[in-house]
Amino acid sequence: MNTQRRLRPRVRDTILQSLRAGVVPRMGQEHIQVGRAAEVEALVGDIGRIADGGSSVRFVVGAYGSGKTFFLNLIRSIAHEKRLITLSADLAPDRRLHASGGQARSLYQELTRNLATRSRPEGGAMPALVERFVNEALKEAKATGASPRTILQARLERLSEGVGGYDFAEVIGAYWRAHDTGDDSLKASAVRWLRGEFSTKTEARAALGVRTIVDDASVYDHLKLLAHFSRLAGFAGLLVTLDEVVNLYKLGSGRARRSNYEQILRILNDCLQGSVEGIGFVFGATPDLLYDTRRGLYSYEALQSRLAPNRFASELLVDLSSPVIPLENLTPEDLFVLIRKLAAIHAQGQEERPPLGDAALEAFLEHCAKRVGEAYFRTPRNTIKAFIDLLEVLRQNPGARWEELLGRLELAPEPEDLAIADLERDGEAPEGSLQKETAEDDDELSSFRL
Repeated sequence: MNTQRRLRPRVRDTILQSLRAGVVPRMGQEHIQVGRAAEVEALVGDIGRIADGGSSVRFVVGAYGSGKTFFLNLIRSIAHEKRLITLSADLAPDRRLHASGGQARSLYQELTRNLATRSRPEGGAMPALVERFVNEALKEAKATGASPRTILQARLERLSEGVGGYDFAEVIGAYWRAHDTGDDSLKASAVRWLRGEFSTKTEARAALGVRTIVDDASVYDHLKLLAHFSRLAGFAGLLVTLDEVVNLYKLGSGRARRSNYEQILRILNDCLQGSVEGIGFVFGATPDLLYDTRRGLYSYEALQSRLAPNRFASELLVDLSSPVIPLENLTPEDLFVLIRKLAAIHAQGQEERPPLGDAALEAFLEHCAKRVGEAYFRTPRNTIKAFIDLLEVLRQNPGARWEELLGRLELAPEPEDLAIADLERDGEAPEGSLQKETAEDDDELSSFRL
């Protein structure tokens, strides 16, 4: 058994509890990362491009349970190490890129709630970001001998140049005044505005003297302003990760899907053409969302042409420079290394019971291969859950033997998403997705009657 650096109990427990529940741990991903080195290297290159003032957009594509969410979390932790701030959220029926009923603003609120830095990886770092901006202005004033107000105004003028930047700069100015006077109420109002939590312009004007708020139509513009602001605050840039983008595919309204796909196209064009600075986007997508020519991104011709694979690439000749990064399957060797790491992590704090040896690990994987087939390493979530369940039973029952327990293990392949299957069969929205809003908002022929 390879030796492994001892983890803090909190990190160890988070890793094991999250994986046992079938979700991705919020910390400690670097201790269980295996395989996919080329994909990670490609995204690390993107992070370097963002830090140099460039931009990037990627679509990480994989089946359900293939490790997309884990991969996105790992990239976020690397971004923090490279001095980027990150925004993250899962798309859902009530959180979309484009909407007219508050769903886009709801997505923005979720993103800013999850704003994270290296010192605040769990999120909630918006106040710290604004404080960092103020401190950077004070530091520059001290170094140059200029007044802090002069430095601040010069920085805010740069912010004002962007779309919606004038009121953004006014809110930062209000936070500065609150910092000088000790007005905590004004500080809180400024942070609320930056998070998109004001629901009416009247309320925002009464609290801060500004005439606009973050609404559905301005979400993307405010993300670009946050990227600019983060660089003025001394960070290298901004990385936005959006998972569960398949929820756009599930929208019952064809018009709503197209509007969201147009927003993705706008982001894609801006990042590929160099129209934005210091910002990157990573989307977690399923093959259905990307390749379905009836409902997916490929149903929008402009997106299909930009996201089409390299014709010279193949299984043996890869191209990781295009916007789409297919997650390669974990090999059986990768999965063996992973469960070996998990066994070592689980054994920490239980010195009286040694971790499972390699023979037990090989027997476990052989059992999974017989019961499930190749899916046990292609979508390994159920396999990992079952392995941790096995370790827990062995821990809590000292007399139990792994050889006997393996015979009771029942595994099934990662289930296909039934809602997607229903969509393909019936052409209707699955339960839990948005219902068709109106006949006018649906597909082109929805209003046709005999």
